[in-house]
Amino acid sequence: MFKKNELIFISFMLFSMFFGAGNLIFPAFLGRSAGEDVWISLAGFILTAVGLPILGVMAVAKAGSLHTLATRVHPTFAFLFPLFIYVSIGPGLAIPRAGSISYEMGLKPFLTESLADQSWMLFLYTIIFFSITLWLSLQPSKLVDRFGKLLTPILLIMITIIFIKAVITPIGSFGQATGSYEEIPFFQGFLDGYLTMDALAALVFGIVVANTIRSKGVDQPKLLSRYMSYAGIGAGALLATIYGVLAYLGASSSSVGEAENGAQVLTLVMNELFGPAGILMLGLLFTLACLCVCIGLIIACSQYFTGIFPKLSYKQWAVTLAALSLLVANLGLTQILSISVPILGAVYPIAVVLITLGLLSAKISHSVYFLTILFTALFSVAETVNHTFLQNLLDPVLSVMPLYGEGVGWIVPAVIGAIVGLIVGHLNGGKDIDEPVKIAG
Repeated sequence: MFKKNELIFISFMLFSMFFGAGNLIFPAFLGRSAGEDVWISLAGFILTAVGLPILGVMAVAKAGSLHTLATRVHPTFAFLFPLFIYVSIGPGLAIPRAGSISYEMGLKPFLTESLADQSWMLFLYTIIFFSITLWLSLQPSKLVDRFGKLLTPILLIMITIIFIKAVITPIGSFGQATGSYEEIPFFQGFLDGYLTMDALAALVFGIVVANTIRSKGVDQPKLLSRYMSYAGIGAGALLATIYGVLAYLGASSSSVGEAENGAQVLTLVMNELFGPAGILMLGLLFTLACLCVCIGLIIACSQYFTGIFPKLSYKQWAVTLAALSLLVANLGLTQILSISVPILGAVYPIAVVLITLGLLSAKISHSVYFLTILFTALFSVAETVNHTFLQNLLDPVLSVMPLYGEGVGWIVPAVIGAIVGLIVGHLNGGKDIDEPVKIAG
């Protein structure tokens, strides 16, 4: 029998699956860079790093599955887009990134300079890290006990201690905003939220949350959807609170040392607050956060790939994904991040639009889904190619689009696609989502 207080632990579980190294470093760096404008930037950050993940869980809950939601666009899209997300959020980017950051923050600071520069140290560390991750991933039924009742409370207690110490003994005052945070603080925070990858993770984790709730005896679709939404809201509330704490810590560190990224910001903060013991505490915090995310992602990806490629069992997929992630992690953090940023720039707008449509009426026509996603994808891919490969050669053309300078130029194409889709759907007699797309004329 499902007990309502189980939702608290499921929310804790979902929070810890979301809360990885990126969720630590990005809001801290935002706070440091935004300075006095930290709360404006944080509002934009929370919109994409908290709001979208909550809505993503709700959209998957409402549709029943990511596949069902994506099928409303096109059957081919329903296969390729989730596959691309699972590869990106899994062994292609997110899992290796977490493993690399765990090494950079959890072990490397305590090594001698000669050892830290040895590539075999990273390899040895990732073997141990992903072996533990794999071991804890082989029994997904124990997620609530391990995450919701153990790991998440430890994470929250550690962050609470850090915050209380920072309030009692303030590090310093907020400085001036720098760079884009001075010019467009809200939109820069909005774009920073992409980097957490949590909107994509929400689409991925939906299957894990659903299976966890089902394992508690809930099998009615409406009740399952409702509980999934509650779990998403609970996890989002925790995320928003922690982001506020981290942004505050970053903003108050403006007068302490030099920092080029969020990891360095947190290192300065922890050293200032706790001395050498703070670096050890920070390493433990990063390692625990990265471990939670990697376990959640391997479970989610293994369950997904078992469903579409059933020749391999869940256990075999978990082993395969852990091994692939280990290999990619050894490319190094810098290389992984250089690849992830452009990919996220192309994929995130599509995910945002799909989530938005999924939360609207279930009777939206195929035409609206298809054309809205198509227009969004064309623009976001063109923008990514322009920034990544063409050295902004297409700026004179793309900048004609409103909001392009703020980094969200895809919004107008998405709206145009929706309008055109409504017109086409009307001309086709208002086909509902269970019928194939048929463009009029």
